[in-house]
Amino acid sequence: MEFERDESLTFSYSDVFFSYLFNNDRKCTPMVKDHMLVYVYSGELIVEQKSKKTIIREGECVFLRRDNRVSLTKQPKGEEHFQAIFMIFNRNFLREFYQSFDKKRLPDTNTKELPSVVKLPQTPDIASLFQSMTPYFDSSVKPADELMKLKLQEGVYSLFNIDEMYFPILFDFTEPWKIDILDFLEENYMYDLTIEEIAHFTGRSLASFKRDFKKISTLSPLKWLMEKRLKVAHYKIRNENKKVSDVYLEVGFKNLSHFSSAFKKQFGYSPTQ
Repeated sequence: MEFERDESLTFSYSDVFFSYLFNNDRKCTPMVKDHMLVYVYSGELIVEQKSKKTIIREGECVFLRRDNRVSLTKQPKGEEHFQAIFMIFNRNFLREFYQSFDKKRLPDTNTKELPSVVKLPQTPDIASLFQSMTPYFDSSVKPADELMKLKLQEGVYSLFNIDEMYFPILFDFTEPWKIDILDFLEENYMYDLTIEEIAHFTGRSLASFKRDFKKISTLSPLKWLMEKRLKVAHYKIRNENKKVSDVYLEVGFKNLSHFSSAFKKQFGYSPTQ
């Protein structure tokens, strides 16, 4: 997840980072690689996953499951700037946590029925955890890595105290099931994903992804993505009368000049023609 230019990253230690938005709304659509907690100190965070919209307000926290794509809109509320902390639980941390965890405390449950986006109840555990990190917002003193690790552990325990269903969710270390490559690319071609990330989100190693991709296309993955974006752009401009200045961003290009040259190379004429 990348910060936009109008945001100020106050601190980013281990897998905990603070997001501060000065004025306007900011929207991004990241692939959530690891489980995470997001606590909003001020402003609002709008989380959209498919057709469901969840609004996280001041003093509220949301749990985002790994291996999902969500749209995040960060926005001020009245005179309050957007401020939030993102706490990421990567798999290595969770494996290490599991190894040291008292297995006798594990609940007898295998349930994994949990939505991709869960707005958490307001509990003393969650409030205490995130309020304890506010002193670092305006401090130039870097907290010890060991302290941040303890905060991550506290975050896990806070989830466990809310509901036992988080045990099998957090301690599931299996790789995601293989999903159809073309289905995934058709749905996500417009996002800025590396080939390594695409391989991960389709449940494959990089080598396995490249091998499987050769079975469905004579093009390389990058060339396939380029052609897909250009074909969709061509359709939007010609059949939907959309502006070139809008379309190039919609299909995943970052630079208008690059889009125009690639379009002309593909179709023999410029997008404005």
